[in-house]
Amino acid sequence: MQSIPVDTARLGVLRCAIAPETKISNFETQEVKKDREGNPVYTVAVTVRQDGRRISVIEIAVSGEPKGIEEGQIVRVTGLTAFAWSMGDRHGISFRADAITPVHGTPTHGKGGDA
Repeated sequence: MQSIPVDTARLGVLRCAIAPETKISNFETQEVKKDREGNPVYTVAVTVRQDGRRISVIEIAVSGEPKGIEEGQIVRVTGLTAFAWSMGDRHGISFRADAITPVHGTPTHGKGGDA
């Protein structure tokens, strides 16, 4: 899998659409996915809006529980990387970050991100 670093400064306002949730690796057993160090992996759905364009939602995986993240809150994403993947006829892009932190002092405008 090729990793592609993403310049978050060019993504515009990043807002939490869905608060952190544990990523499940086995839906039958509800086993939580772990990183190489054994930390649980969480996903955060983040809205991205560049220069008046439509809002896109991306799910970002991060090791360890991001603290203080609430729906509607503007967030800072550090070390964002995109990965192209394919499984049979399915393919897509997944995202991983080193950290997702709240930007304090910013208003929250409800759920879904209307940046």
